[in-house]
Amino acid sequence: MFAKRLLHKAEAVLHHSNHKLQHSGLQGSELDPRIVIHYGIPSTASVLAFDPFQRLLAIGTLDGRLKVIGGDNIEGLLVSPKQLPYKYLEFLQNQGYLVGVLNDNDIQVWNLESRSLVCSLQWESNITAFSVISSSHFIYIGDHNGLFSVIKFEAEEGQLLKSSYNLSAKFLREAAGFSDPSEQPIIGVLLQPSSSGNRLLIAFEDGLLILWDVSEARIVFLGGGKDLQLKDEDGNPSTKMGANLPADIIGQSLGDKEITALCWVSSTGSILAVGYLDGDILLWNLSSAAHSKGHQTSKNVVKLQLSNAERRLPVIVLQWSNSYKSQSDCAGQLYVYGGDEIGSEEVLTVLTLEWSSGMESVSCTNRADLTLSGSFADLILLPSPGTMGLSSEDGLFVLTNPGQLHLYDNDSLSTLTSQQKRTPSVSALEFPVLVPLADPSLTVAKLVRLPSKSNSSKILTEVASSLRTGSRPGSAPSNWPLTGGVPSQLSTAKGAEVERVYFVGYSNGSVLVCDATHAVLSYICYIEGEVNGIKVAGSDAQVTKLDFCSVSLLLAVGNECGHVRIYDLKGHSDGRNFHCVTQTKSEVHDAPQGKGPHCSTVFSLLDSPVQALSFANSGTKLAIGFLIGCVAVCSMTSLSVLFLIDGVPSSSSPITSLVWKQEACFQSDVNSLKQSETASGNSLEEILFVLSRDGKINIVDGDSGKTISSRPLHMKESTAISMYIIEGSISTSEASNDKLQEELVKNTADSSPDEEEEPLSTRVNSSEADLSSSEISHSGDLLFDPLVLLCCENSLRLFSAKSLIQGHKKPIQKVKHSKSCSWTTIFKKDDKVYGLLSLLQTGTFEIRSLPDLELVAESSLLSILRWNYKVNMDKTMCSDDYGQIVLANSSELAFMSLLAGENEFSDPEHLPCLHDKVLAAAADAAFRFSSNQKKKQTTVPGILGGIVKGFKGGKTSPADVTKIPTSNFGHLEDIFFKPHLPDSLSTVTVTDNKEVDLDIDDIEIDEPSQPITKASTSSPDVKNKQKDKLDREKLFEGGTNNDDIKPRLRTPEEIMATYRKTGDASSAAAHARNKLMERQEKLERIGQRTAELQSGAENFASLANELVKTMERRKWWQL
Repeated sequence: MFAKRLLHKAEAVLHHSNHKLQHSGLQGSELDPRIVIHYGIPSTASVLAFDPFQRLLAIGTLDGRLKVIGGDNIEGLLVSPKQLPYKYLEFLQNQGYLVGVLNDNDIQVWNLESRSLVCSLQWESNITAFSVISSSHFIYIGDHNGLFSVIKFEAEEGQLLKSSYNLSAKFLREAAGFSDPSEQPIIGVLLQPSSSGNRLLIAFEDGLLILWDVSEARIVFLGGGKDLQLKDEDGNPSTKMGANLPADIIGQSLGDKEITALCWVSSTGSILAVGYLDGDILLWNLSSAAHSKGHQTSKNVVKLQLSNAERRLPVIVLQWSNSYKSQSDCAGQLYVYGGDEIGSEEVLTVLTLEWSSGMESVSCTNRADLTLSGSFADLILLPSPGTMGLSSEDGLFVLTNPGQLHLYDNDSLSTLTSQQKRTPSVSALEFPVLVPLADPSLTVAKLVRLPSKSNSSKILTEVASSLRTGSRPGSAPSNWPLTGGVPSQLSTAKGAEVERVYFVGYSNGSVLVCDATHAVLSYICYIEGEVNGIKVAGSDAQVTKLDFCSVSLLLAVGNECGHVRIYDLKGHSDGRNFHCVTQTKSEVHDAPQGKGPHCSTVFSLLDSPVQALSFANSGTKLAIGFLIGCVAVCSMTSLSVLFLIDGVPSSSSPITSLVWKQEACFQSDVNSLKQSETASGNSLEEILFVLSRDGKINIVDGDSGKTISSRPLHMKESTAISMYIIEGSISTSEASNDKLQEELVKNTADSSPDEEEEPLSTRVNSSEADLSSSEISHSGDLLFDPLVLLCCENSLRLFSAKSLIQGHKKPIQKVKHSKSCSWTTIFKKDDKVYGLLSLLQTGTFEIRSLPDLELVAESSLLSILRWNYKVNMDKTMCSDDYGQIVLANSSELAFMSLLAGENEFSDPEHLPCLHDKVLAAAADAAFRFSSNQKKKQTTVPGILGGIVKGFKGGKTSPADVTKIPTSNFGHLEDIFFKPHLPDSLSTVTVTDNKEVDLDIDDIEIDEPSQPITKASTSSPDVKNKQKDKLDREKLFEGGTNNDDIKPRLRTPEEIMATYRKTGDASSAAAHARNKLMERQEKLERIGQRTAELQSGAENFASLANELVKTMERRKWWQL
């Protein structure tokens, strides 16, 4: 028995030794799996940021990703090297940079133009407060140890520079007069509006509030803290509250009230709202600093409570919007998340507050609870450029889990605040998506790359231009606030052809067709499930399979009811006739004229879901595979059924894959069959390979349905996934006896029970036939035979197509998966099959070279996309056979590119830009112009708003008049990054300062200045400022009047050593005269430079004014 088995193996090896695999040469260096297109909001979204100048929204996630969203379907995904949550996220507004802080306190700066990580800075302690100064490069940081620090992003060098300027909790508490200085964590750091960056509010966890003046180095306001008491001087409440809020603010202790949230409640920074752990909200009046230390009056503090319950939720988020209806700064809406009773419904509370000047009385005129769709994640107000509140054009973004973004525009907010109901009904605008994924749910997709140098692309381009005129689902409304980003040059160029098409099928029977040529998808058409004007039962059933013929431009849509709809995308089908074809009859109806592609035919053959669709290479035939295991082939010219057979004899397993191949590839193997068919009047043109889920392969004639193979291939234990025909990968040649013996031993040892044994007589005859065929065909030239790649859940098998037709089923190559496989695709390079990608059910990608099936690289969904594998994910995956793969998740759509190097997606000309440089330059010029005009006491309102609206195609209205900040924070550069900074800030003036009487001899005039550190000389502007400062210091030689520098008293010995000169009195007088002349020359040079700078500023202001007028008349596409 063993000898007989060995003889079988020897015959099989003899047959397969005549084949030599051609190695593809795929190397790991040629692979670079990466995301090139990403749409949708990640389900792990947690934090929001907004750039009011560029009109961009950024979303940070819990898995280390950043999503940036603009207008015109421009979206970008930035993936951090660390898979950690982002806890803080801010734009460097109008500068093209995004700053995020991870949970491990790694501060990252991303370049939006290049979509790359510029630099990162690992903070040594836990960051508990983070704030970016608007329109600057300065960042304020508060940590768990109570230390306030300043860092600066230097764009030219791409570095985060840490300043030596810091304020410790110990120092501030000692300066405030506390006897027990403790290191409490800093909860918040806010820049006070209208203070030109000079004042910042520092809030500690125990409730202490300190308003610090940076330029004067002193405490301006002190409030809160466990040692402070809230008392009413008159013993009576002086605050008028609305009916919805209690007014019990008398005699309340602020001890141990932990701060959880805070925000400014006025555009001038005079009122501060603070939320606490116990659910209270206190409004602090900071306008008057002449209060007694340690006590607050009821005129300066007002307490709000959202519930009378004893146990309340902490106040998590506070945001303020000035009332656009009121011209004063004493009214607006306070958005609160938290503060309500524990166990109550999760809502966002909106309080409409009004108060008199000086906060003598405060009233809540309205309270509205906004019900959330999902658990709350974050919210952000959308201010106009240069404003602190909302204008009539802006709104509110609310982020909820998982990955839901809703916009409440100005109309919705007006309705919300005007209704007297506690829970008013307000509709929100959902985030518009080009490709819907959930409602309706995406069920199947297909990515098709049109052949190069063909008329198909030109025809489809012409058809797409006419189809795009229709409306599409999920389009952004006209008042959608996100308009940032610049489309790629190629996508907006005239004459750009459609080269790649993305088809999506949905659960309601509809199909969406998108142009995927460029890195921004564009809408082509939307096909309804119902046939226009004709009732077809089951036409709105779930789409299960799609196929597209790039030659005839026919789209086949198969659904769950067994129907296959045929759409002609050329738009000139048979006189708008509609054909309904069944097994027994064919009906023709007149179809009314409708929008979109015309449905020419519906094939309704079996009441079984369609599992496979495949157009023949010529596009004249369509093969349909059903769940019950049947296969039908229909003619696209006569619109009839050619045959309906069992896909695999004696099997009812679902059909998995259908592949057409030209008969010329198998000329010698089907020669006898062709002669017999020719004698009967039929010609064999194409062969159809049929794969069933149970691993059986059958080969049939594409015209008659007759079986060509001597018997079907059957893999017993395997569940088949897909099948591919690879051409030109195997050559016939004779093998040496040594190689034959090695293969004999190897295959005998590796024999597996899943491959059935053939009868001895069959094997011997087949081997003889193979040898004779090889001897006949081998005449010095190598003949290449196609290969059949069978992909199963547990293994990959490579067969010779010739041997399958002849009935052999011994694979040439076999590889077992480490885990079960769920989806596969092949990819090409230079129009040749290059590799195979397999997605395992663990989320791991295996990339192998073809045809040798050697493992080249491994990756995973988690490392590339931060996705976990989900069941049925394979049903929505597709590829274009050129290394571009499309994956869909619950709320995300991603295009992944496999091959390294530049391609149509990685080329910068194809990618949209997330930062508009032209808009940034115009906004910067407007700021400078406004600053210069303010110096001249002239009013130029709404300049920046007009520029932004003009560039985005909007119109300027009276509501767009905004107050533009004029400070460039240049003075902060000298404070934070000047040469002399004390470590302990012992020289900082805090409260009352005693004047020091100085003598002229006590001033150091000949001491050399300290060298400038790298952090302070990293940019040209800084260098110029520091050079001017050095000139001033050299001119006055230490006799500056800076308040933050305390002169050092010198001993008589030091003064004598410095000023004692050799010679008589006349020489000393001459020396003094020379010094005075040098000073006079320096003063003249400084005066001359001042005049030059003033002249240059006037010229620049004139130029900026002309630029503004020019830009307001031009649209962004005219640039």
